[in-house]
Amino acid sequence: MKVYLAGKLRTESEREQLEEIDKLCKSLNLTTFLPHRDVGLAKSIKDVEKTFKGDIIEGFKEVNLVIALLDGLHVGAGTAWELGYAYSKGIPAIGLKTDESAEDALEYLSAILIGSMPIVSSTKELKDKIKEILKIT
Repeated sequence: MKVYLAGKLRTESEREQLEEIDKLCKSLNLTTFLPHRDVGLAKSIKDVEKTFKGDIIEGFKEVNLVIALLDGLHVGAGTAWELGYAYSKGIPAIGLKTDESAEDALEYLSAILIGSMPIVSSTKELKDKIKEILKIT
């Protein structure tokens, strides 16, 4: 089964958080798509076409689940787009927000995002929710 990992990618810390989720998924024997690892970062406008094709056209092929890192004061534009795309394709998603509750983040996290997927607050909860959604024992 394949999991698409979505989240902000600009800082090393953001990428490291996604890599920790990648390790958790691999411990469950899941294949992952991690945009910065599998396609690279868009460093200029010249990279946009390659990034879109790699992240979305190729990255979403045969995806069974999207996990989105939602920490911080806002969700990245790409992350929000990926979540909407997954929803439109009928691909389930899980949000991970470790820095505060979804209820406390309602004002800027968006009722739309909160209403579209379960949001967990720890990697332990994330692991349990992955198993539940993908029916892994």
